[in-house]
Amino acid sequence: MSSQVLFGFHAVGVRLKTAPKSIVEIYFEPTRRDARMRQFIDKVKEAGVRLIEADSMRLSKLCGGHGHQGVAARVQALTQVHSLDELLENLEATQSALPTDQRFNPLILVLDGVTDPHNLGACLRVADGAGVHAVIAPKDHAAGINATVAKVASGAAETVPYFMVTNLARTLGELKERNIWIIGTSDTATQTLYQADLTGPVALVLGAEGDGMRQLTAKTCDQLVRIPMRGAVESLNVSVASGVCLYEALRQRGGA
Repeated sequence: MSSQVLFGFHAVGVRLKTAPKSIVEIYFEPTRRDARMRQFIDKVKEAGVRLIEADSMRLSKLCGGHGHQGVAARVQALTQVHSLDELLENLEATQSALPTDQRFNPLILVLDGVTDPHNLGACLRVADGAGVHAVIAPKDHAAGINATVAKVASGAAETVPYFMVTNLARTLGELKERNIWIIGTSDTATQTLYQADLTGPVALVLGAEGDGMRQLTAKTCDQLVRIPMRGAVESLNVSVASGVCLYEALRQRGGA
């Protein structure tokens, strides 16, 4: 099974909490002796995971940069749902098995052209908080999951299914066939986000900061909405915009 590196207290801590047996070993900087590190080391020992002392230089080399907070882990890749179709079929099967009053509508985040790993990590963190069922991005001109994404996502890269698809417009068409409403964000839209009905099965589409969605993606959407801007700036960072949109969906759904 392939291995990967996670770093930072949040990313390593979430894996330690959710799948400790998948951790091969954890590296820590022994010169850091603050309360946070002591508590972290105690949890690692409780879980029976191998601990290895490593200086800052070794940690930086292992993680591909600084910002590791003195903590890194070599972990086995977790078993993931292999395709978007598989995930959607699992959701449909789960729905049919639930009582009517406990059923839920899919909520999907689509990122068109988000190439910055920090933005992707922040989007995944917001998606996890809002209970998103999947995040979708095109294979071309989009960031993949790496150690930086996992660090910024604070564990959400482990919990939110992330699918990179060959043809985004075609994938959106397939979502429509499953009765999922496609809502894109655009500065030129006449309707605001708060006028849209987000209570049904919805995929929210956001483009990269600056360029926005590609033209074909916008044409594929069922509806376009804008986030009202009252100040001097013209747009929000994509992760902030994701948070605004997803939590409006959560609010409309009664916070469920």
